[in-house]
Amino acid sequence: MKSHSIKISISCFVFFVSVMAFAQKDFQGKAYYESKTTVDMSSFGGGDMSDERRKEIASRMKSMFEKTYILTFNQLESIYKEEEKLDAPGGGDSRFAGMMSSFSAGPQYKNIKNKELLQDQEFFGKQFLIKDSLPQLDWKMEGETKQIGQYMCFKATTTKTVNTDNIPNFRRPSRGEETETEKPTTKDIEVVAWYTMQIPVNLGPDEYWGLPGLILEINADRTTILCSKIILNPEEKDVIKVPSKGKEVTKEEYTAIVKKKTEEMRQNFRGSGGPGGGGGGRR
Repeated sequence: MKSHSIKISISCFVFFVSVMAFAQKDFQGKAYYESKTTVDMSSFGGGDMSDERRKEIASRMKSMFEKTYILTFNQLESIYKEEEKLDAPGGGDSRFAGMMSSFSAGPQYKNIKNKELLQDQEFFGKQFLIKDSLPQLDWKMEGETKQIGQYMCFKATTTKTVNTDNIPNFRRPSRGEETETEKPTTKDIEVVAWYTMQIPVNLGPDEYWGLPGLILEINADRTTILCSKIILNPEEKDVIKVPSKGKEVTKEEYTAIVKKKTEEMRQNFRGSGGPGGGGGGRR
């Protein structure tokens, strides 16, 4: 009990010292995150797809769900976007890669003062500007701590409702499935966050925010986001630009657009055996 109290006291001292150090007006930081999402391939393509074909598609999709993101932030705002990488020559099915990239999140801007969330999103050649309020996450502070790099981190948890329509589903439907009552397209997931009060900003990767320190790790359903590098007050500072291009839509409107397009793709893939065709394709 005594050691626990000492740990809290030290953490509070570190927090107040950090607040003073980060109070300068021109403060900026950059955090690099490795994001990995596992995909359940058990029903992918239906029962007619061979295990070999399913493994081939899983291998191709793996790189698309393992990405590096950069969070550029100050005390009140941030921009979170994928790190640009050169495509490897002969990188496989470009049509499939282009299709899957449409389901990748574009640059995301957060402003905690205005409680504003903006996302610059390209979806199948069309540009959208998704406008929303920052999600109100009901964080529960846990008693656990762990070290991530040189930073002492504290655990917090919350429950979040996610929309499954944003996840492409290309499995072949079973006979008579089209006439079934539409199933719910949302589900609740537990989110585990690890944040550090050594960097006292209320920001984090993706749409996560609202803790008394920068979030360095997120575990949510099948996705893990882990900070691998932090640069504080870089010599060359980036301008955090507010996204402004594209057709302005709400999150609900964009979800409806994704759902409609996903259903069209599902119909097109029916009988083809999955991305790239099931067989007899041109060489």
